[in-house]
Amino acid sequence: MQITSPEFKANSRAALADAQLQKALVNVRTGFIEKRQKAVDALPEFDRLRDSARDIKNHVLENLDLYLEAYEKKVVQSGGHVHWAQTAEDARGAILDICRKANARVVTKGKSMITEEIALNDFLESHGITPVETDLGEYIIQLRGEHPSHIIAPAVHLNKEQVEEDFRRVHDHLAPGRDLSEPEALLGEARRVLRSRYFEADVGITGANFLVAETGTSIIVTNEGNGDLTQILPRVHIVVASIEKIVPTLEDASQVLRVLARSATGQDMSVYTTLSTGPRRATDVDGPDEYHVILLDNGRSAMLGTEFQDMLRCIRCGACMNHCPVYHAVGGHAYGWVYPGPMGAVLTPSLIGVAKGGHLPNASTFCGRCESVCPMKIPLPRMMRHWREREFERGLNPGVARYGLSFWAFFARRPKLYRLASAIGIPLLSFATFGRKRLAWLPFAGGWTKFRDLPMPESRTFMQQFRDRDATTKQAAR
Repeated sequence: MQITSPEFKANSRAALADAQLQKALVNVRTGFIEKRQKAVDALPEFDRLRDSARDIKNHVLENLDLYLEAYEKKVVQSGGHVHWAQTAEDARGAILDICRKANARVVTKGKSMITEEIALNDFLESHGITPVETDLGEYIIQLRGEHPSHIIAPAVHLNKEQVEEDFRRVHDHLAPGRDLSEPEALLGEARRVLRSRYFEADVGITGANFLVAETGTSIIVTNEGNGDLTQILPRVHIVVASIEKIVPTLEDASQVLRVLARSATGQDMSVYTTLSTGPRRATDVDGPDEYHVILLDNGRSAMLGTEFQDMLRCIRCGACMNHCPVYHAVGGHAYGWVYPGPMGAVLTPSLIGVAKGGHLPNASTFCGRCESVCPMKIPLPRMMRHWREREFERGLNPGVARYGLSFWAFFARRPKLYRLASAIGIPLLSFATFGRKRLAWLPFAGGWTKFRDLPMPESRTFMQQFRDRDATTKQAAR
């Protein structure tokens, strides 16, 4: 996947001018938010569950090495294999080696953001292995050669007419006169086409919502059942997960599950919650002969002990982007990599560097909605501010912004000089602009006035008004 995060501004301008995309994004604003609120209102203990989920993950992150070792031990005891991957390249190499040993030609995949992160599909194709996405949204965007625009609704940026066009283009072996005008017909066609692929696959690859140290279990949540078929039917099952997906016990997993679906889709629970522990046993009626877990770091251990550690609590529910006014305006592709929205604005520069992802933390109004709805209570605005500080320290933001802030800081550190400059500058500015209340243009403020007028400051400064009010209050008290 080509990373276009440095072109966020250009991507955003294109997104704002895309009428079809703007129409599709209305579904995010009107769908997810209302459903989540209804689900939350129906569960009085929701906020207490959020506290519990946060505390569970904080405990894990403080003891991550111990839980990872305990998890590996349990996987091995159940007959599985654990592969440690420091980088995306290491993870891809381990997966390719497993596929080659299985003589795999077709691989089915459940929805997995971590395999998007390591660009697994392109890699497998380059080595003669056909990956088939089985989640409906992922399947659609695979046909289009796109990456997800949302972490739980990958094709939310599309309408049914576009999906019909893609199905007719790719499914050219089906009757050309078939009716695909309704969503149900599109779903039925995808089901028919994918059904045979499950039986062709030699290897099934899934992500993991949770990895349970107590039992060596991987857990996925889906609404389509495709994850179950991807795990059960092929001879080999590969779980690809990042190291922070660990939870201590099954009880802990159940705690976090109670806030996951409610935050993501407004459901009490996802339709399928699937637990897998090792390969098929002698008494099992189905399941894989081999079970492999790829544990990926890819920059996450470097976040431990830093101001960005809290980001590792994220359970990928998408609530932050569902409530984000910036995401509502530009969609997911504008962010230029795997993770969009507020969580992407923090995670992306953490994983690919502030030089590439530094624009994203600037794409925030700091309204705080993301933090207020996050089931793990992640302080996203605070961490975006930290990335803005890093960007400023490295001189990566525009020169006008840096020099402007330095100029302002010079006065802000000198209160008397600041008050004097304000007292002189405001009347002069008002005089120079002939008393207008709004300015359509102002030197060094083009980034603002290009898109909106700049309100004129009041005739008196805050400090002047405060002194007058204080004096009036004291006079009245006498």
